[in-house]
Amino acid sequence: QVQLVESGGGSVQAGGSLRLSCAASVYTYSSYSMAWFRQAPGEQREGVACIDTDDTPMYADSVKGRFTISKDNAQKTLYLQMNSLKPEDTAIYYCATSTLRYCGTWWRPIKYNYWGQGTQVTVSS
Repeated sequence: QVQLVESGGGSVQAGGSLRLSCAASVYTYSSYSMAWFRQAPGEQREGVACIDTDDTPMYADSVKGRFTISKDNAQKTLYLQMNSLKPEDTAIYYCATSTLRYCGTWWRPIKYNYWGQGTQVTVSS
């Protein structure tokens, strides 16, 4: 059983930055792609970014150029660096691990078998 624990959320003003972390209980990063999703109140869960086993990142258009996904295999930790935050980035952010090595259609939540509990990000204008 893989456990994922997110941290690093908080409240910031528009234009600010946050770095989210996702720690895994077992070593999954070298074997499977990982992703960040977010869900705002009343909205569907939305894919934010994915990173595959070759460290190739993929991003949603809404965050491209502002967010960076990365991972530290030795620390078993996934990161999401979020810069130039906007009020529309406000959501609960989740990390997830896939059953596949590559991102592919990474924005589909059904492709992920383990999820963290989420961390709240609030961006005020």
